[in-house]
Amino acid sequence: MGNCGVGFAPCRPTDRDELIRLMEGVEDIPGAVMAEGLPWNWETFPDYMDAIESVPHDIDLAVMLAHSPLRVYVMGQRAIELDAATPEDMEAMSALAADAMRAGALGFSSSRSTAHRTKSGEGIPSHGALEEELSRIAAGVATYEDRILEFATDFGYSDKNVPAEIGILKRVVQTSGLPMSLSIALANDRPTLGKEIIGELDAAMADGASIKLQVLGRAVGVHLGHELSLSPFSAMPTYQKVSQLPFEEKIAELRKAEVRQKILDEASGMGDAPGMLTNFANMFALDDALCYEPSTDQSIAARAKAAGKTSEEVAYDFLMQRDGRAVLYIPLTSYAEGNLDEMLALMQHDRTLIGLGDGGAHVGMINDAAYPTFMLTHWTRDRQGPQLSLAWIIKAMTSQSARAVGLHDRGVLKPGYKADVNVIDYDNMRLLYPDVLYDLPAGGKRMVQRARGYAATLVDGSIIALNDEPTGATPGRLIRGPQPAPA
Repeated sequence: MGNCGVGFAPCRPTDRDELIRLMEGVEDIPGAVMAEGLPWNWETFPDYMDAIESVPHDIDLAVMLAHSPLRVYVMGQRAIELDAATPEDMEAMSALAADAMRAGALGFSSSRSTAHRTKSGEGIPSHGALEEELSRIAAGVATYEDRILEFATDFGYSDKNVPAEIGILKRVVQTSGLPMSLSIALANDRPTLGKEIIGELDAAMADGASIKLQVLGRAVGVHLGHELSLSPFSAMPTYQKVSQLPFEEKIAELRKAEVRQKILDEASGMGDAPGMLTNFANMFALDDALCYEPSTDQSIAARAKAAGKTSEEVAYDFLMQRDGRAVLYIPLTSYAEGNLDEMLALMQHDRTLIGLGDGGAHVGMINDAAYPTFMLTHWTRDRQGPQLSLAWIIKAMTSQSARAVGLHDRGVLKPGYKADVNVIDYDNMRLLYPDVLYDLPAGGKRMVQRARGYAATLVDGSIIALNDEPTGATPGRLIRGPQPAPA
């Protein structure tokens, strides 16, 4: 918890709404869900850790100190306005960072990604941080051994000067002595950028800086649908009116021939320059095969051309399937060549870690909680083309990830290590079709994607799930700080 520099601690009561707005913009979680669901029985970061520990969990949780709430806690409105920190501000943030590590944080996270913005489109507080501020906070983190730094970047999809940016982060790592990981997703029009960044990292590592890239084993994929946050027709006036209706009434209206035609007419008048929602050459129908590495001849545009229809017609009619719950898929990043070959090369590089999935965020658009199952099935069994071994994938998602964040007591099957184990029915493992649940506070919805093939899941030796269903056991605990390997 606490990745990408966003979170809820430390937080003064007067700043709660501001942090909710921040999280609503960056992570696409409805504000009402957080306003009703958060108990706010904390102010300081140590208080926050105690609050988490008091709640039963099925799995273990670990927490990072997030930069934006820390900055708001110290600087107030000046942080929101992206002012530079004063020496006094930096001293206070450094001391609070040390307090957070003492309370058990694994490290510190920040965001330098311009894609991260508040709901109103403004930059988030961490965007105001200069190099000296980052170094001072890192010094506080380094008061305690084996902590980590994690930064969200936008190297892959901005014009940011990569060498200069890596230079800043390299100096933060060198002065603090801490390891750092950087998230990276490759823009579809910049497929070779990963290799360029690795080249810069190689030079940084030669100077003694320990920096790795977090990469996702599939495209950052946006899902579109009538029950989700967006559809290809979200900008159409008629569709916007219909969208205000309860779901079943909405689908009934969309089935009417005159409503369909009006929306399609509005769509045809939107012009030729495609945005994300209307780039039909990079949009795919998610059918029963659940293909997350589709070829370009399967795109909505290609289907429309073959059928002699418009792309809008094909997209509209597909979304009406499954009682209006069909889903379209957009591989938003890392899909320049219409495949995942570039990601295969990146995953296998010794400068990278498998990670980056938005498992609990973007609840109506992205569904990365399914990516571990995707990694196990697609890359080791189902992919048409080069694959990876099952053992390699499991190691990358368990022991390798655990050691990268200072957890040396888990991730391998050995006496004395934590008995956190998935027993899998490998041949029958598969993902199910995405679904929407309305089980968040305030009736909020979230997209889920269940899986089959997990015969049992154990945490600390207790079975928390059996045959893909939870047992209700809650052996999970809050991890406080790095964990040494068993003696």
